[in-house]
Amino acid sequence: MVAWQYGEFRSLALARFIGTTGAEAQAVAVAWHVYQLTHSALALGYTGLALFLPGMLFVLPAGHVSDLFDRRRVLLICYLAQILASAGLLWLTLRGVSSVWPVYGFLFLIGTGRSFAGPAQQSLLPLLVPKEHFLNAVTWNASIFKTANMLGPMVGGILFTLPLARWIPAIGRLQGAPIVYCVALAAFVLFMVCISFVHPREAAEKRGFSLDSALDGLRYVLSTRLLLGSISLDLFAVLFGGATSLLPIYAEQVLHGQATTLGLLRAMPSLGALGMSLYLSMRPLQRQAGKKMLWSVTIFALATIIFGISRSIPLSCCALFLLGAFDMVSMVVRGSILQLATPAEMRGRVSAVNMLFLGASNELGEYESGLTAHWWGAVRAVIFGGIASLSIVGLWAVFFPALRSVDRLTADDLKRAEEQFATTEPIN
Repeated sequence: MVAWQYGEFRSLALARFIGTTGAEAQAVAVAWHVYQLTHSALALGYTGLALFLPGMLFVLPAGHVSDLFDRRRVLLICYLAQILASAGLLWLTLRGVSSVWPVYGFLFLIGTGRSFAGPAQQSLLPLLVPKEHFLNAVTWNASIFKTANMLGPMVGGILFTLPLARWIPAIGRLQGAPIVYCVALAAFVLFMVCISFVHPREAAEKRGFSLDSALDGLRYVLSTRLLLGSISLDLFAVLFGGATSLLPIYAEQVLHGQATTLGLLRAMPSLGALGMSLYLSMRPLQRQAGKKMLWSVTIFALATIIFGISRSIPLSCCALFLLGAFDMVSMVVRGSILQLATPAEMRGRVSAVNMLFLGASNELGEYESGLTAHWWGAVRAVIFGGIASLSIVGLWAVFFPALRSVDRLTADDLKRAEEQFATTEPIN
Protein backbone atom coordinates (compact mmCIF):
# COMPACT_ATOMS: atom_id res chain seq x y z
CA MET A 1 0.00 0.00 0.00
CA VAL A 2 2.95 2.30 -0.55
CA ALA A 3 1.01 4.56 -2.93
CA TRP A 4 -1.34 5.58 -0.10
CA GLN A 5 1.39 7.39 1.79
CA TYR A 6 1.20 10.21 -0.78
CA GLY A 7 -1.51 12.77 -0.06
CA GLU A 8 -1.88 13.77 -3.71
CA PHE A 9 -2.66 10.18 -4.66
CA ARG A 10 -5.17 9.85 -1.81
CA SER A 11 -7.03 12.97 -2.96
CA LEU A 12 -7.20 11.77 -6.57
CA ALA A 13 -8.26 8.28 -5.46
CA LEU A 14 -11.06 9.62 -3.27
CA ALA A 15 -12.23 11.94 -6.02
CA ARG A 16 -12.29 9.11 -8.55
CA PHE A 17 -14.14 6.80 -6.16
CA ILE A 18 -16.86 9.33 -5.42
CA GLY A 19 -17.22 10.53 -9.02
CA THR A 20 -17.32 7.03 -10.50
CA THR A 21 -19.82 5.80 -7.91
CA GLY A 22 -22.16 8.65 -8.76
CA ALA A 23 -21.73 8.12 -12.51
CA GLU A 24 -22.39 4.37 -12.30
CA ALA A 25 -25.46 4.86 -10.12
CA GLN A 26 -26.73 7.36 -12.65
CA ALA A 27 -26.03 4.93 -15.53
CA VAL A 28 -28.35 2.34 -13.97
CA ALA A 29 -31.13 4.91 -13.65
CA VAL A 30 -30.65 6.09 -17.24
CA ALA A 31 -30.62 2.54 -18.65
CA TRP A 32 -33.71 1.46 -16.73
CA HIS A 33 -35.52 4.71 -17.52
CA VAL A 34 -34.75 4.47 -21.26
CA TYR A 35 -35.84 0.83 -21.35
CA GLN A 36 -39.08 1.66 -19.52
CA LEU A 37 -39.81 4.39 -22.07
CA THR A 38 -38.96 2.35 -25.18
CA HIS A 39 -38.64 -1.39 -24.37
CA SER A 40 -36.11 -1.38 -27.21
CA ALA A 41 -32.63 -2.93 -27.32
CA LEU A 42 -31.72 -0.45 -30.04
CA ALA A 43 -32.71 2.49 -27.82
CA LEU A 44 -30.38 1.13 -25.13
CA GLY A 45 -27.65 0.91 -27.75
CA TYR A 46 -28.15 4.57 -28.62
CA THR A 47 -27.26 5.53 -25.03
CA GLY A 48 -23.77 4.12 -25.63
CA LEU A 49 -23.55 5.87 -28.99
CA ALA A 50 -24.48 9.22 -27.43
CA LEU A 51 -21.66 8.80 -24.89
CA PHE A 52 -19.13 7.67 -27.50
CA LEU A 53 -19.60 10.31 -30.21
CA PRO A 54 -18.02 13.19 -28.22
CA GLY A 55 -14.87 11.12 -27.68
CA MET A 56 -14.57 10.52 -31.40
CA LEU A 57 -15.18 14.19 -32.21
CA PHE A 58 -12.92 15.68 -29.55
CA VAL A 59 -10.09 13.14 -29.26
CA LEU A 60 -7.43 15.44 -30.71
CA PRO A 61 -8.24 18.66 -28.81
CA ALA A 62 -8.92 16.74 -25.58
CA GLY A 63 -5.42 15.26 -25.48
CA HIS A 64 -3.75 18.54 -26.35
CA VAL A 65 -5.80 20.42 -23.74
CA SER A 66 -4.54 17.95 -21.13
CA ASP A 67 -0.91 18.58 -22.13
CA LEU A 68 -1.35 22.33 -22.52
CA PHE A 69 -3.34 23.38 -19.45
CA ASP A 70 -3.51 22.64 -15.73
CA ARG A 71 -4.98 19.13 -15.65
CA ARG A 72 -6.69 19.74 -12.34
CA ARG A 73 -8.60 22.72 -13.77
CA VAL A 74 -9.52 20.70 -16.83
CA LEU A 75 -11.08 18.09 -14.52
CA LEU A 76 -13.00 20.73 -12.59
CA ILE A 77 -14.51 22.17 -15.78
CA CYS A 78 -15.39 18.72 -17.09
CA TYR A 79 -17.23 17.76 -13.92
CA LEU A 80 -19.10 21.04 -13.99
CA ALA A 81 -20.44 19.82 -17.35
CA GLN A 82 -21.40 16.52 -15.66
CA ILE A 83 -23.30 18.46 -13.02
CA LEU A 84 -25.24 20.41 -15.65
CA ALA A 85 -26.11 17.21 -17.51
CA SER A 86 -27.30 15.44 -14.36
CA ALA A 87 -29.40 18.45 -13.48
CA GLY A 88 -30.90 18.23 -16.97
CA LEU A 89 -31.75 14.54 -16.53
CA LEU A 90 -33.35 15.33 -13.18
CA TRP A 91 -35.44 18.07 -14.80
CA LEU A 92 -36.61 15.67 -17.55
CA THR A 93 -37.83 13.08 -15.05
CA LEU A 94 -39.56 15.62 -12.80
CA ARG A 95 -41.35 17.06 -15.82
CA GLY A 96 -42.38 13.58 -16.93
CA VAL A 97 -40.94 13.99 -20.44
CA SER A 98 -41.81 10.84 -22.39
CA SER A 99 -39.45 11.39 -25.33
CA VAL A 100 -36.09 9.63 -25.12
CA TRP A 101 -34.22 12.06 -27.40
CA PRO A 102 -33.55 14.75 -24.75
CA VAL A 103 -31.93 12.02 -22.65
CA TYR A 104 -29.51 11.35 -25.50
CA GLY A 105 -28.72 15.07 -25.64
CA PHE A 106 -27.69 15.17 -21.98
CA LEU A 107 -25.73 11.94 -22.41
CA PHE A 108 -23.84 13.64 -25.24
CA LEU A 109 -22.93 16.44 -22.81
CA ILE A 110 -21.75 13.84 -20.28
CA GLY A 111 -19.68 12.17 -22.99
CA THR A 112 -18.12 15.52 -23.90
CA GLY A 113 -17.04 16.06 -20.31
CA ARG A 114 -15.62 12.55 -20.13
CA SER A 115 -13.68 12.96 -23.38
CA PHE A 116 -11.69 15.84 -21.85
CA ALA A 117 -11.58 14.51 -18.28
CA GLY A 118 -10.22 11.07 -19.19
CA PRO A 119 -6.82 12.14 -20.61
CA ALA A 120 -6.34 14.69 -17.83
CA GLN A 121 -7.08 12.16 -15.10
CA GLN A 122 -4.94 9.38 -16.61
CA SER A 123 -1.94 11.63 -17.16
CA LEU A 124 -2.12 12.97 -13.60
CA LEU A 125 -1.31 9.65 -11.94
CA PRO A 126 2.42 9.41 -12.86
CA LEU A 127 2.91 12.93 -11.47
CA LEU A 128 1.65 12.04 -7.99
CA VAL A 129 3.88 9.12 -6.95
CA PRO A 130 7.57 8.24 -7.45
CA LYS A 131 8.46 6.03 -10.41
CA GLU A 132 9.28 3.01 -8.25
CA HIS A 133 5.76 3.02 -6.77
CA PHE A 134 3.91 3.60 -10.02
CA LEU A 135 2.77 -0.01 -10.62
CA ASN A 136 1.34 -0.10 -7.10
CA ALA A 137 -0.48 3.17 -7.78
CA VAL A 138 -1.88 1.82 -11.07
CA THR A 139 -3.16 -1.31 -9.32
CA TRP A 140 -4.80 0.62 -6.50
CA ASN A 141 -6.22 3.18 -8.92
CA ALA A 142 -7.81 0.37 -10.92
CA SER A 143 -9.07 -1.21 -7.70
CA ILE A 144 -10.72 2.04 -6.65
CA PHE A 145 -12.32 2.42 -10.06
CA LYS A 146 -13.70 -1.11 -10.01
CA THR A 147 -14.93 -0.76 -6.42
CA ALA A 148 -16.88 2.28 -7.49
CA ASN A 149 -18.10 0.34 -10.55
CA MET A 150 -19.41 -2.28 -8.16
CA LEU A 151 -20.91 0.06 -5.59
CA GLY A 152 -22.46 2.51 -8.05
CA PRO A 153 -24.88 0.09 -9.77
CA MET A 154 -25.94 -1.30 -6.40
CA VAL A 155 -26.64 2.19 -5.11
CA GLY A 156 -28.49 3.08 -8.30
CA GLY A 157 -30.58 -0.10 -8.28
CA ILE A 158 -31.48 0.23 -4.60
CA LEU A 159 -32.38 3.91 -4.78
CA PHE A 160 -34.39 3.35 -7.96
CA THR A 161 -36.55 0.51 -6.63
CA LEU A 162 -36.96 0.96 -2.88
CA PRO A 163 -40.23 2.67 -1.84
CA LEU A 164 -38.36 5.55 -0.24
CA ALA A 165 -41.26 7.97 -0.68
CA ARG A 166 -43.43 5.73 1.53
CA TRP A 167 -40.77 5.66 4.23
CA ILE A 168 -39.70 9.29 3.87
CA PRO A 169 -42.73 11.29 2.66
CA ALA A 170 -40.60 14.40 2.10
CA ILE A 171 -38.96 12.70 -0.87
CA GLY A 172 -42.24 12.72 -2.78
CA ARG A 173 -41.64 13.07 -6.51
CA LEU A 174 -37.96 12.23 -6.15
CA GLN A 175 -38.82 8.51 -5.94
CA GLY A 176 -37.11 6.44 -8.64
CA ALA A 177 -34.73 7.97 -11.18
CA PRO A 178 -34.85 11.52 -9.72
CA ILE A 179 -33.35 10.45 -6.38
CA VAL A 180 -30.52 8.70 -8.24
CA TYR A 181 -29.81 11.85 -10.24
CA CYS A 182 -29.73 13.87 -6.99
CA VAL A 183 -27.16 11.46 -5.53
CA ALA A 184 -25.09 11.72 -8.73
CA LEU A 185 -25.19 15.53 -8.49
CA ALA A 186 -23.91 15.39 -4.92
CA ALA A 187 -21.15 12.96 -5.93
CA PHE A 188 -19.93 15.21 -8.74
CA VAL A 189 -19.81 18.21 -6.40
CA LEU A 190 -17.74 16.19 -3.90
CA PHE A 191 -15.43 15.13 -6.74
CA MET A 192 -14.70 18.78 -7.46
CA VAL A 193 -13.95 19.42 -3.79
CA CYS A 194 -11.52 16.48 -3.60
CA ILE A 195 -9.75 17.26 -6.86
CA SER A 196 -9.09 20.82 -5.72
CA PHE A 197 -6.54 19.36 -3.25
CA VAL A 198 -4.51 17.68 -6.03
CA HIS A 199 -1.40 19.60 -7.11
CA PRO A 200 0.73 17.78 -9.74
CA ARG A 201 4.49 17.87 -9.26
CA GLU A 202 5.16 18.85 -12.87
CA ALA A 203 3.63 21.61 -14.93
CA ALA A 204 1.82 20.78 -18.14
CA GLU A 205 3.58 21.36 -21.43
CA LYS A 206 3.24 24.98 -22.60
CA ARG A 207 2.93 24.79 -26.36
CA GLY A 208 0.55 26.43 -28.72
CA PHE A 209 -2.17 24.31 -30.27
CA SER A 210 -1.63 23.03 -33.79
CA LEU A 211 -3.06 20.13 -35.75
CA ASP A 212 0.41 18.63 -36.10
CA SER A 213 1.07 18.61 -32.36
CA ALA A 214 -2.43 17.30 -31.68
CA LEU A 215 -1.76 14.39 -34.04
CA ASP A 216 1.49 13.51 -32.24
CA GLY A 217 -0.34 11.22 -29.82
CA LEU A 218 -2.02 9.25 -32.59
CA ARG A 219 1.26 8.94 -34.53
CA TYR A 220 3.08 7.76 -31.42
CA VAL A 221 0.51 5.04 -30.70
CA LEU A 222 0.54 3.83 -34.31
CA SER A 223 4.35 3.63 -34.35
CA THR A 224 4.66 1.84 -30.98
CA ARG A 225 3.55 -1.77 -31.36
CA LEU A 226 3.17 -2.43 -27.65
CA LEU A 227 0.80 0.50 -27.25
CA LEU A 228 -1.11 -0.24 -30.43
CA GLY A 229 -1.40 -3.94 -29.61
CA SER A 230 -2.52 -3.53 -26.00
CA ILE A 231 -5.00 -0.72 -26.69
CA SER A 232 -6.51 -2.32 -29.80
CA LEU A 233 -6.80 -5.70 -28.07
CA ASP A 234 -9.00 -4.11 -25.45
CA LEU A 235 -10.89 -2.18 -28.13
CA PHE A 236 -11.99 -5.20 -30.14
CA ALA A 237 -12.32 -7.70 -27.29
CA VAL A 238 -14.66 -5.45 -25.29
CA LEU A 239 -16.34 -4.03 -28.41
CA PHE A 240 -17.62 -7.50 -29.27
CA GLY A 241 -17.64 -9.04 -25.80
CA GLY A 242 -19.20 -6.21 -23.82
CA ALA A 243 -22.80 -7.01 -22.92
CA THR A 244 -23.50 -4.48 -20.17
CA SER A 245 -25.93 -2.46 -22.30
CA LEU A 246 -28.11 -5.59 -22.62
CA LEU A 247 -28.28 -6.26 -18.88
CA PRO A 248 -31.72 -4.59 -18.53
CA ILE A 249 -33.05 -7.08 -21.09
CA TYR A 250 -31.34 -10.01 -19.34
CA ALA A 251 -32.60 -8.85 -15.94
CA GLU A 252 -36.23 -8.64 -17.09
CA GLN A 253 -36.72 -11.08 -19.96
CA VAL A 254 -34.06 -13.77 -19.54
CA LEU A 255 -33.61 -13.93 -15.75
CA HIS A 256 -37.08 -12.54 -14.93
CA GLY A 257 -35.89 -10.02 -12.35
CA GLN A 258 -36.34 -6.32 -11.69
CA ALA A 259 -34.16 -3.23 -11.29
CA THR A 260 -32.50 -4.74 -8.21
CA THR A 261 -31.48 -7.71 -10.37
CA LEU A 262 -30.05 -5.25 -12.88
CA GLY A 263 -28.06 -3.58 -10.12
CA LEU A 264 -26.73 -6.98 -9.00
CA LEU A 265 -25.71 -7.95 -12.52
CA ARG A 266 -24.05 -4.58 -13.10
CA ALA A 267 -22.13 -4.95 -9.84
CA MET A 268 -20.73 -8.45 -10.39
CA PRO A 269 -18.01 -7.57 -12.96
CA SER A 270 -16.79 -4.84 -10.64
CA LEU A 271 -16.87 -7.19 -7.65
CA GLY A 272 -14.71 -9.64 -9.58
CA ALA A 273 -12.37 -6.85 -10.63
CA LEU A 274 -12.13 -5.64 -7.04
CA GLY A 275 -11.17 -9.11 -5.81
CA MET A 276 -8.53 -9.45 -8.51
CA SER A 277 -7.14 -5.97 -7.89
CA LEU A 278 -6.77 -6.66 -4.17
CA TYR A 279 -4.96 -9.89 -5.05
CA LEU A 280 -2.67 -8.05 -7.49
CA SER A 281 -1.92 -5.38 -4.89
CA MET A 282 -0.54 -8.12 -2.62
CA ARG A 283 0.87 -10.34 -5.39
CA PRO A 284 1.81 -7.97 -8.24
CA LEU A 285 2.55 -9.29 -11.71
CA GLN A 286 6.24 -10.23 -11.63
CA ARG A 287 6.91 -12.15 -14.84
CA GLN A 288 5.27 -12.91 -18.22
CA ALA A 289 2.88 -9.97 -17.95
CA GLY A 290 2.14 -10.00 -21.69
CA LYS A 291 1.13 -13.66 -21.82
CA LYS A 292 -0.99 -13.23 -18.71
CA MET A 293 -2.77 -10.34 -20.39
CA LEU A 294 -3.61 -12.50 -23.43
CA TRP A 295 -4.83 -15.36 -21.25
CA SER A 296 -6.94 -12.99 -19.16
CA VAL A 297 -8.73 -11.69 -22.26
CA THR A 298 -9.31 -15.31 -23.32
CA ILE A 299 -11.05 -16.06 -20.01
CA PHE A 300 -12.99 -12.79 -20.38
CA ALA A 301 -14.36 -14.04 -23.72
CA LEU A 302 -15.24 -17.48 -22.35
CA ALA A 303 -17.05 -15.92 -19.39
CA THR A 304 -19.04 -13.77 -21.83
CA ILE A 305 -20.19 -16.90 -23.69
CA ILE A 306 -21.20 -18.59 -20.41
CA PHE A 307 -23.19 -15.51 -19.40
CA GLY A 308 -24.88 -15.49 -22.79
CA ILE A 309 -26.23 -19.05 -22.47
CA SER A 310 -27.07 -18.87 -18.74
CA ARG A 311 -30.67 -18.86 -17.49
CA SER A 312 -29.71 -18.89 -13.82
CA ILE A 313 -29.05 -15.75 -11.78
CA PRO A 314 -26.26 -17.42 -9.70
CA LEU A 315 -24.49 -18.75 -12.84
CA SER A 316 -24.89 -15.40 -14.60
CA CYS A 317 -23.39 -13.64 -11.59
CA CYS A 318 -20.46 -16.08 -11.49
CA ALA A 319 -19.78 -15.53 -15.20
CA LEU A 320 -19.87 -11.76 -14.78
CA PHE A 321 -17.62 -12.06 -11.72
CA LEU A 322 -14.98 -13.95 -13.74
CA LEU A 323 -15.40 -11.53 -16.64
CA GLY A 324 -14.60 -8.59 -14.39
CA ALA A 325 -11.76 -10.32 -12.55
CA PHE A 326 -9.77 -11.17 -15.65
CA ASP A 327 -10.58 -7.88 -17.33
CA MET A 328 -8.77 -6.30 -14.36
CA VAL A 329 -5.56 -8.16 -15.21
CA SER A 330 -5.72 -6.78 -18.74
CA MET A 331 -6.52 -3.32 -17.37
CA VAL A 332 -3.46 -3.24 -15.08
CA VAL A 333 -1.09 -4.43 -17.80
CA ARG A 334 -2.52 -2.03 -20.38
CA GLY A 335 -2.45 0.92 -17.96
CA SER A 336 1.17 0.25 -17.06
CA ILE A 337 2.21 -0.02 -20.71
CA LEU A 338 0.33 3.17 -21.53
CA GLN A 339 2.10 5.29 -18.92
CA LEU A 340 5.56 3.68 -18.85
CA ALA A 341 5.97 3.57 -22.64
CA THR A 342 4.90 7.21 -23.17
CA PRO A 343 7.06 10.32 -22.66
CA ALA A 344 5.71 12.58 -19.91
CA GLU A 345 5.13 15.52 -22.24
CA MET A 346 2.87 13.41 -24.50
CA ARG A 347 0.82 11.54 -21.89
CA GLY A 348 -2.25 13.71 -22.37
CA ARG A 349 -2.39 13.19 -26.13
CA VAL A 350 -1.61 9.47 -25.93
CA SER A 351 -4.17 9.08 -23.13
CA ALA A 352 -6.73 10.81 -25.35
CA VAL A 353 -6.14 8.21 -28.06
CA ASN A 354 -6.49 5.50 -25.41
CA MET A 355 -9.74 7.08 -24.21
CA LEU A 356 -11.07 7.05 -27.77
CA PHE A 357 -10.27 3.34 -28.05
CA LEU A 358 -11.74 2.79 -24.59
CA GLY A 359 -14.87 4.70 -25.54
CA ALA A 360 -15.17 2.70 -28.74
CA SER A 361 -14.91 -0.55 -26.79
CA ASN A 362 -17.39 0.49 -24.09
CA GLU A 363 -19.89 3.03 -25.42
CA LEU A 364 -19.68 2.01 -29.09
CA GLY A 365 -19.68 -1.60 -27.90
CA GLU A 366 -22.99 -0.88 -26.19
CA TYR A 367 -24.36 0.36 -29.49
CA GLU A 368 -23.01 -2.73 -31.28
CA SER A 369 -24.61 -4.97 -28.65
CA GLY A 370 -27.92 -3.13 -28.91
CA LEU A 371 -27.87 -3.32 -32.70
CA THR A 372 -27.03 -7.04 -32.86
CA ALA A 373 -29.62 -7.75 -30.14
CA HIS A 374 -32.16 -5.84 -32.24
CA TRP A 375 -31.31 -8.11 -35.20
CA TRP A 376 -30.79 -11.50 -33.54
CA GLY A 377 -32.03 -11.18 -29.95
CA ALA A 378 -30.03 -10.51 -26.78
CA VAL A 379 -28.85 -14.07 -26.17
CA ARG A 380 -27.46 -14.63 -29.66
CA ALA A 381 -25.83 -11.19 -29.60
CA VAL A 382 -23.92 -11.92 -26.38
CA ILE A 383 -22.81 -15.40 -27.49
CA PHE A 384 -21.64 -14.05 -30.85
CA GLY A 385 -19.72 -11.29 -29.07
CA GLY A 386 -17.92 -13.76 -26.84
CA ILE A 387 -16.90 -15.92 -29.79
CA ALA A 388 -15.69 -12.85 -31.70
CA SER A 389 -13.61 -11.73 -28.69
CA LEU A 390 -12.05 -15.19 -28.47
CA SER A 391 -11.03 -14.94 -32.11
CA ILE A 392 -9.51 -11.50 -31.54
CA VAL A 393 -7.16 -12.84 -28.85
CA GLY A 394 -5.79 -15.47 -31.21
CA LEU A 395 -5.24 -12.97 -34.01
CA TRP A 396 -3.52 -10.42 -31.73
CA ALA A 397 -1.19 -13.08 -30.31
CA VAL A 398 0.03 -13.59 -33.88
CA PHE A 399 -0.01 -10.00 -35.15
CA PHE A 400 1.57 -8.42 -32.03
CA PRO A 401 4.34 -10.76 -30.81
CA ALA A 402 5.74 -7.89 -28.74
CA LEU A 403 2.77 -8.34 -26.39
CA ARG A 404 3.69 -11.98 -25.79
CA SER A 405 7.30 -11.04 -25.06
CA VAL A 406 6.55 -8.51 -22.29
CA ASP A 407 8.00 -9.89 -19.08
CA ARG A 408 8.22 -7.34 -16.26
CA LEU A 409 6.18 -4.14 -16.25
CA THR A 410 9.12 -1.75 -16.17
CA ALA A 411 10.17 0.92 -18.65
CA ASP A 412 13.36 -1.01 -19.52
CA ASP A 413 11.56 -4.31 -20.14
CA LEU A 414 8.92 -2.60 -22.26
CA LYS A 415 11.61 -0.89 -24.31
CA ARG A 416 13.38 -4.21 -24.94
CA ALA A 417 10.12 -5.91 -25.96
CA GLU A 418 9.29 -3.07 -28.36
CA GLU A 419 12.74 -2.98 -29.93
CA GLN A 420 12.82 -6.76 -30.35
CA PHE A 421 9.87 -6.70 -32.76
CA ALA A 422 9.85 -3.08 -33.91
CA THR A 423 9.40 -2.34 -37.57
CA THR A 424 9.22 1.39 -36.92
CA GLU A 425 10.75 3.84 -34.51
CA PRO A 426 11.13 2.26 -31.05
CA ILE A 427 10.12 3.70 -27.71
CA ASN A 428 12.28 6.66 -26.75
